Amino acid sequence: MSDEPSAREPIGEDARIDALEKRLHAAREREIERNQPQVKGADASYRLGNRVLAELLGGLLGGAVIGWVIDHFAGTEPWGLLVMLTLGIIVAFRNIIRISSRRPD
Repeated sequence: MSDEPSAREPIGEDARIDALEKRLHAAREREIERNQPQVKGADASYRLGNRVLAELLGGLLGGAVIGWVIDHFAGTEPWGLLVMLTLGIIVAFRNIIRISSRRPD
């Protein structure tokens, strides 16, 4: 038999190999961390977008429904709807501007 160590046996302790293994391990950890999705920022943006959409739709639909009810009971055919729809749009945009001017948490 040969005195040569087989290829499957671990290599003796060498400072260069240890340093290389540490650097390789640190690089793998950085790569794993870099490739993880940034859920916190994306989730906050998604929630903010949904809130803006809800404010816009709520202002439009709320103004339209209230205006239609006023027109139906008062007999002021398109004027109640037009006035309340305009007010609903104004309120919706005011709320959207207020939401967008806040500082992020």
